Amino acid sequence: MVTLGLIVGNRTFFPDALAWEGRRRILKVLEEEGLRVITLSPQDTKLGTVCTWEDAKKCAQLFKTYEEELEGILVTLPNFGEERGIADALRLSRLRVPVLVHAFPDDLNALDVARRGDAFCGKISLCNNLNQYGIPFSLTTHHTVAPEEESFRRDLRSFVQACQVVKGFRNLRIGAIGARPGAFQAVRFSEKILEHHGITVETVDLSEIFAAMERVSTQSVREKKAEILAYCGGVGLEEKLTTMASFAVAIEDWIREHELKATAIQCWTSLEENLGVAPCLVMSLLGDKLLPSACEVDVTGALSMHLLSCASQRPSALVDWNNNFGHDLEKCILFHCGNYPRSLMEKMQLHYADVIGTVTGVDNAYGSCRGNLKPGPFSFLRVTSDDTAGVLRAYLGRGEITEDVVHTFGAWGVAHIPHLQELLRFICQRGFEHHVAINLAEVDQGVREALETYLGIEVYRFEGSDRRTFAGGITP
Repeated sequence: MVTLGLIVGNRTFFPDALAWEGRRRILKVLEEEGLRVITLSPQDTKLGTVCTWEDAKKCAQLFKTYEEELEGILVTLPNFGEERGIADALRLSRLRVPVLVHAFPDDLNALDVARRGDAFCGKISLCNNLNQYGIPFSLTTHHTVAPEEESFRRDLRSFVQACQVVKGFRNLRIGAIGARPGAFQAVRFSEKILEHHGITVETVDLSEIFAAMERVSTQSVREKKAEILAYCGGVGLEEKLTTMASFAVAIEDWIREHELKATAIQCWTSLEENLGVAPCLVMSLLGDKLLPSACEVDVTGALSMHLLSCASQRPSALVDWNNNFGHDLEKCILFHCGNYPRSLMEKMQLHYADVIGTVTGVDNAYGSCRGNLKPGPFSFLRVTSDDTAGVLRAYLGRGEITEDVVHTFGAWGVAHIPHLQELLRFICQRGFEHHVAINLAEVDQGVREALETYLGIEVYRFEGSDRRTFAGGITP
């Protein structure tokens, strides 16, 4: 359950009844949305609102008490509100979490002195102060909106997604397992730029993982094999399953030891040549546990997967922008050898990794999860390190996995994305990778808000006619 702090604004010469009723209404909506709320009570301050300097100090102290639990703060204005008191409360709390500013609308039939709220104007004043205080914040789609309206609920859900992304980004640790395959220069990245953003990359040589496999207990391997067979829903080759189980145990032990949230694994072609298996199944299994794992030591690809999963609380996959779909310019085929989490797939069959098998021999490439993605809406995200500029950049958007069928191998899905050709042109012009993270949920708005407003990452959002460039960028 996500925990939000709530600040209810008030101003002494505006009707107290608006503040009291507004607090009641917003709390009801937050409860209906399944959110836990930390807020002042009417015993703490007048009506449980923030108006004065003393109120601000009490609010800040309350939020500090729950610092480890609070993921975001909602500021609501039932009337004009005392903008300075609210800004002081946020500053004194010293919380580095997203802030959503909401204002109630006035009733056209209640604009007399006794009943008007003027939150329309108060919101502008509050935002002016937040800018002066250097406090980043988010806004609702409509300047004023009743909290019961669906548009506010959508804004609130996107804000919660942004809170989860910001929380999942900070103090993040990603594992790089093995060396980047020499042929895959497209997935180069900068550890220093990631570290500057608070993301640590923990590295390990594959030889260390191989050595760890020799030390895992027979019982651990037996339990992991049972887990793998239950996950696959079928029987595999005994010797290969034992190797994959040992590899999975060694990887998961290393992940726990270093408190990692995502990994990127060298696949091509060391694992196949040394172990005689492909790591796809193990990566799929990790992904379904919300521990995303990317191919080819694509660390920023793993980061992209992790951020989507933070927003949706559902598994992500890393796919190739791989093939055109006939002559349809708004569709393409998403593909990979077979490491998609099972929960993303309509059906899954344990098989050989056909592509890498042409290099290492098919017998050495067992462990691919073959099948197709479930149809439905999806979001996509790619974060990359622009080493020349010294920054992180990203693009994101949404599309739909269609029910179209292609006769191929590996893991695949057909994606429909309006104006796809413009997106592909942009990817090529800006030098983004051929990998992109996808998640079968509509979370692009919340992810964009987190990256742009709170994490300082330049974002290009691509969704139909809503196509935006980086700051100072050129429209593709």
